[in-house]
Amino acid sequence: MIVHFVAFSFYKFRCIVTAKLYLPDKYKIRLLNMMGGIDMSYPAIDFLFLNEEDMIKAGVKDMAGCIDAMEEVVKCLNKGDYVMGGENHNSHGCQVSFPKTSLFPNMPKDEGDDRRFMAMPAYIGGPFDLMGMKWYGSNMANKILGLPRSILMVMLNDKNTGAPLCLMSANLLSAMRTGAIPGVGTKYLVNKGAKVCGICGPGVMGKTSLAAFGATCPDLEVLKVKGRGKASLDKFIAHAKEKYPQFKEIRAVDTVEELVRDTDVISFANTSGTDPSTYPYVKGEWIKKGAVLVGVSAFDIDDDFLSNECKLVVDNMQLYEAWAEEFPYPSFGANNIIGSKFTDLIHDGKIKKEDIYDLGDIIHGDRPGREYEDQIIVYSVGGMPVEDVAWGKICYEKAKELGLGVKLHLWDQPDLY
Repeated sequence: MIVHFVAFSFYKFRCIVTAKLYLPDKYKIRLLNMMGGIDMSYPAIDFLFLNEEDMIKAGVKDMAGCIDAMEEVVKCLNKGDYVMGGENHNSHGCQVSFPKTSLFPNMPKDEGDDRRFMAMPAYIGGPFDLMGMKWYGSNMANKILGLPRSILMVMLNDKNTGAPLCLMSANLLSAMRTGAIPGVGTKYLVNKGAKVCGICGPGVMGKTSLAAFGATCPDLEVLKVKGRGKASLDKFIAHAKEKYPQFKEIRAVDTVEELVRDTDVISFANTSGTDPSTYPYVKGEWIKKGAVLVGVSAFDIDDDFLSNECKLVVDNMQLYEAWAEEFPYPSFGANNIIGSKFTDLIHDGKIKKEDIYDLGDIIHGDRPGREYEDQIIVYSVGGMPVEDVAWGKICYEKAKELGLGVKLHLWDQPDLY
């Protein structure tokens, strides 16, 4: 019997991977178990491709299931069972932005149209135990071509060898997990019996926020929505009437004040830039006692009201600390998520770090969630690639079970090895 071993070092453990193996089956199985499930078909590699139709059949649009998965993700984040990019292991990702002018005619230019590319790698442990990366390009001008602003893909990889497992369409995946993380928060933070919800921004994030609210707040019966154009508002309202018959009243509003007043739970899911003066602004006097404001995208509140009258909750505190490193003070604006305003308030001495509650601590029971009925809660949602990998893993497993997708062959034997 001849065994050639190649040693690999991994985070928190070391594993020996077999390059060539000639062993009886019983020894292969024993070695496979010892190595934590290494695929014994190596060095040949096949992987799965899932298009958007495959993803839909695999259940990517199952909001209730996605919320359950994201709750497990938040638990992993809270325990530290994950790794993202950067030296701090908490980087949102690596963004390619383009210059406003260039000497090279073919180079894309920043013309204020959200022209960027983003790579977002992550490992997530717990029940997922997988490595992967979301990759996308974004351009507002895509809409002229009938395309979404961003076109996204996710690649899942074997955590040990790096071999590809699945390349999948990820527009729906990313949208669903973006809505599901607010859903985990509303599950734990919104008052029981909440009747009125509001959506600022009738786009994709607004639709998935609404789906999450519908899944976690069963008594909702009034929906208010604010947008910039009649066409997008009409489309959103038609969507809500078709998908959510629980709402007895659905109406568009013209101002942020109308959206916020007498509303129990609100999602700010609007597109925005880097100038906080352009963000939807919420006055404290407009906010209903006991309301939950969810920052999926940008909005702003007076510093003193935010510091003294609100409970501040984030999906993963370490992400906001990483952003504070990447975007030096003031972070809010350079990063448009309200949680970056929380870290700015720490810098200003208006609050302490312990005044910010991590959702994972609340789920684990280490810190209290809602403490009284009239408590106003501001919940910041950062969005992380661990979420894409986790929901991607579940869809991938379901796709294999159903025989979906196209198997792609990488190689029988790597030519240069």
